[in-house]
Amino acid sequence: MLPDADDLPDLLLDLAVPHEDINEVVALRRTVTADPGVLRLLAAGADEVTGTTSAPAAPVVSAAPAGSGGPSGLDELAAAAPAALDGYFLVYVLLAALPHARAYHQARNIPADVSRHTLADLGRGMTLHRRRYGRGGLSASQASWLVRHFRGELYQLGRLQYERTRLGERTAQAITATGTDPSAAVAPGTPSLDLHIPDYRGPLTPTACDRSLALARDFFPRHFPDTEYAVAICHSWLLDPQLKRYLRADSNIVRFQERFRPGYEDTEPVDTAAVQFVFGAPDLPVQDLPRRTSVERAVGDHLRTGGHWYLGHGWLPWKG
Repeated sequence: MLPDADDLPDLLLDLAVPHEDINEVVALRRTVTADPGVLRLLAAGADEVTGTTSAPAAPVVSAAPAGSGGPSGLDELAAAAPAALDGYFLVYVLLAALPHARAYHQARNIPADVSRHTLADLGRGMTLHRRRYGRGGLSASQASWLVRHFRGELYQLGRLQYERTRLGERTAQAITATGTDPSAAVAPGTPSLDLHIPDYRGPLTPTACDRSLALARDFFPRHFPDTEYAVAICHSWLLDPQLKRYLRADSNIVRFQERFRPGYEDTEPVDTAAVQFVFGAPDLPVQDLPRRTSVERAVGDHLRTGGHWYLGHGWLPWKG
């Protein structure tokens, strides 16, 4: 189930685990393997993660932004793990699930570089965890997000990530209301792709996005020929049209927004999501937010004047 101790450091590097975490993860392997109770918890966690990995994953219905859901059992298992493992228990859960994820990728003939870049989101999650909490490991919400990667539901293709989902009712209604495609192709439950914008991948330039979209349009027919995707959708505060008040028309974010046709409107503020994405933690005092870049100024100044940020919902035609 777990990699050999001598192989573990190289494996962690392949998963982009931060160098500062590697020695600690390796040292904890003995704690994990020496305790039958921990091994049982680990096996239960791997079962939670790999629930659909042994067969082609069924896309989930996407009614809202991904990332907040996932198996609730991971929370309980992490809480039951020994304190000595701290946040690293969930790292070991994903390591235990790794052989299943790789086997699924191999069954779908996923290229080795795509598999590696996709599963390296484990390291990105650990970097974000340390950035927010000042210590190593993963939170249960981060591990639940990574379930998508380890089940073969999400892939990193260049600058963007693509999750195999199905249209939620509100998105399907918004697309149908445009009158551009009144057919059943946009009915709720229709297969679609969710676009995600990961951190630590450089600027969101038009060239990088063009290349990513081109990769995705080749990737999914090649490796998932049994599924036809009608549209691609994106749920993100980066699609909040209020950003156009603060950013130049030729900015990367505004040009990214303009790729999408508008979906439904959200009225629930997501101020903490914007603050976390831009500044690293969701609960930083608004009055102290720095103003070093145009995006930092936009997010902070808008909040300081009593404004709020909202999730934007956009879509673009995919097939054809």
